Amino acid sequence: MPSEIISPFDWQRLLWSDNMPPAFLGEVVLRCVVTYLLILGTLRITGRRQVKQLSLFELSIILALGSAAGDAMFYPDVPKLHIVTVFVAVVSLYLLFNHLTEWYPRFSDWLEGKPECLITDGVIDLQVLKKQNLTHKELFGELRQMQVEHLGQVRKLYFEATGEISVFFYPTDEPTRPGLPIWPELLAQAQATPQPAGTYACRECGHVTELTTGQVHACAQCRQNHWLRACTAPRTS
Repeated sequence: MPSEIISPFDWQRLLWSDNMPPAFLGEVVLRCVVTYLLILGTLRITGRRQVKQLSLFELSIILALGSAAGDAMFYPDVPKLHIVTVFVAVVSLYLLFNHLTEWYPRFSDWLEGKPECLITDGVIDLQVLKKQNLTHKELFGELRQMQVEHLGQVRKLYFEATGEISVFFYPTDEPTRPGLPIWPELLAQAQATPQPAGTYACRECGHVTELTTGQVHACAQCRQNHWLRACTAPRTS
């Protein structure tokens, strides 16, 4: 069967479709609402690291409108009135959710998240780490980019709602506190039976304590039993 010949600049085809009644525009709006909520829900579940440098709403509107805009550019069977309806519905939802986050702080905290304290005095809060879908590898990678050599240099670390991290260091004129070294080659050398005796840091949470040699020790903070010799190198930058 030969393909239907397309007549350029056919305004009936550009704006409307003979196969779809006007009530179909209501279904388009419903589809937009459901799809937009699914996008927001997925972004919320996957965590803030996935939306780093873009707000949740900025990324959601990009995803929601991307396909509609692309299809409308070169598919001849996509009526422009349907695309306009999609844009109006999605932008309205975007504005509505933005206003809701301004009016209801708890809703904003639930949807976009709120700053979480991830490290205090060189010790990782493992519950917050798990809650934010972060791994030690990701956290330590971010710190190494800030020239952090060990967790003893970190006074506070906050995981922001944007997916960024904010780090506060101890004053450089204070004695350096011992902490967990975060160089990959050192992390791979963690031992359950530390030798010799001395100051060690838990590989899991960074808790520092004095250990005797030749025995298996459980961390007082997280109950894990792999240790690294604590580092006391001063921060240089």
